[in-house]
Amino acid sequence: MARDRIVIGLNGSDDAELLIRRAVRILERGDGGELAAVHVRTVGGTRTESPQLLEAQRRMVVAQGGSYHTVSAADPARALLEYARQAGATHIVVGQTRRRLVPALVSGVLSGGTVEARVVRGAGDIDVQVVPRVQPGRTPRRRPDLGRIRLGAGFVLAVLLPALLQLLLAVFEHSVATAVLVQLAGAVAVALVGGLWPAVAGALWSSLLVNYFSTPPLGHLAISDPQDLLSLAVFVGVSVAVAGVVDRSARRSKEASQAQSEAATLGDLALGASRSEDSLDGILAEALDVFGVAGAGVFSTMDGGWHMVAGAGNTSGWERRLAAPMADTTSETVDADTRLVLFGPPLPPGERRLLGAFAVHVKAQLERRQLALSQREVLRLAEGNTMRTAILRAVSHDLRTPLAGIKLAAGGLLQSNVSYSPAESRELLETIDECTDRLDLLVGNLLDMSRITADSVRPLLGPVRWSEVVSAAVRALPAGAVRVDLPANMPPVEADAVLLERVIGNIVENAVKYAPGTGITITGSAGGLGTDTLDGYPSGELRVIDHGAGVPARNVVAMFRPFQRLHDLPQTTGIGLGLAVAEGFTKAMGGTLAAEETPGGGLTMVVRLALSTGSAGARPLAGEPRPVAS
Repeated sequence: MARDRIVIGLNGSDDAELLIRRAVRILERGDGGELAAVHVRTVGGTRTESPQLLEAQRRMVVAQGGSYHTVSAADPARALLEYARQAGATHIVVGQTRRRLVPALVSGVLSGGTVEARVVRGAGDIDVQVVPRVQPGRTPRRRPDLGRIRLGAGFVLAVLLPALLQLLLAVFEHSVATAVLVQLAGAVAVALVGGLWPAVAGALWSSLLVNYFSTPPLGHLAISDPQDLLSLAVFVGVSVAVAGVVDRSARRSKEASQAQSEAATLGDLALGASRSEDSLDGILAEALDVFGVAGAGVFSTMDGGWHMVAGAGNTSGWERRLAAPMADTTSETVDADTRLVLFGPPLPPGERRLLGAFAVHVKAQLERRQLALSQREVLRLAEGNTMRTAILRAVSHDLRTPLAGIKLAAGGLLQSNVSYSPAESRELLETIDECTDRLDLLVGNLLDMSRITADSVRPLLGPVRWSEVVSAAVRALPAGAVRVDLPANMPPVEADAVLLERVIGNIVENAVKYAPGTGITITGSAGGLGTDTLDGYPSGELRVIDHGAGVPARNVVAMFRPFQRLHDLPQTTGIGLGLAVAEGFTKAMGGTLAAEETPGGGLTMVVRLALSTGSAGARPLAGEPRPVAS
């Protein structure tokens, strides 16, 4: 059974809650469905819309799981029907027009009916629910521009009213001045209804009637008295002047209404862009609703060709459309190398200014993107400089100890005037060997940390078994220092064997250093069951458990920072890079490294990696796009 799709028509009034409740009840009676509210902003309307009220309506719709859209149109009924058809709506919910009886009848005759009546007539197979208003009797909303209806009514009045007034004048004796004043009143009435051109036509028609019926000689168009000619000339001039004032006032009112509509649209644009995760995508989505087009995109030149920076809606075939602009493409320049393009019906000249405002917002968002990239690069460089400074300090302090030990032992062995017993010679050689191992470890960790900081670690992922890397990682440790207790059925994980060995080696060495003789154990789980997942992939984990003093919860985060030592231990224990390197390598392989409290006291380090799919590189690294299932 098809799900319902309900479109709610809103006009910025405070009856939105009533309409939304009715739409929700329709959904509840069926098997659920989709809900979309469309705020139809009438171009040229005089209603003052409250941004707070519109935002409250948007939140109300979103709270019901629906979407909120804004459309500017001269005919709200047609705009609502077009949106409903494009959305495949099964129901339309609209409110009853708030008008007094006489204005409603006049408007219904002149415009073909109220908005809800025209929606009902044009809905076709879409069900329409007309919800009565809860507060009838408000002042009707009037159109500020004259429009075709008033223009036609003005011409009709310009023909009929002067003749009726002349019949009225024929009832009694009157002078030319009286006839002119009466016809002037009629001309003003025609100007108020129809504007300039009906008033001009009416004034000329009135002047002919006055000349023929009221100006001596009667029954002729000739004028014998110059004063009568002056009166007729003044009458025509005043009529035209009044008509011009009315027409100009209506035009200014229409321009002001359009500016108000544009300002409200730009306000919605700013709100929508700030709510979107990507502001540029939010602007383009708003353009689809405002201009009623099928698609919108931002395009920039690169190497002599165009590429799409961002897009919304249907932008298919944009390469062909940009190469040979067609009638269904509207373009606006953002800067010398960037254009904002709409794919749909051509825009009327009055909306080009609004499109230019959208282009300005697009340019601002592009600059914002560039600033964000520059900021991230500056932060990366700053972090790199900080790390390099720390490395230099470590080299100048921590590396001197093993070098001094090697120098001292080697210098002693080279002295020809000193005799050493075999035990003493062996002790000096063991000192050289131990200091060399420490130096090798320190230099390796420093180089690894430099690679991690520079984001140059590129692991070669493939199937790796825990048992293989664990045995290699603990090979150099003293016998009995660590107990390995891995399940026999642990499946392979997606990892780089060399990096994973370094991760386990650093963690185990850290445990032996800070919790010696506490029964350090390496264990794991098969993974891939229940909630044991990593970024949506089944995972397996390895645990290095000790029963030492543990780490306070407030120090767990700092423990993974470079150059941090537990309890500020002396520098002979290392330079504090082991866990930082282990965490960096684990993240590079798409895994996680976490610290947990061991039951009964101590610290447990948990390495979690995704299970292998059986082929090298089958799982994408962090930051790479996942394959989309077909």
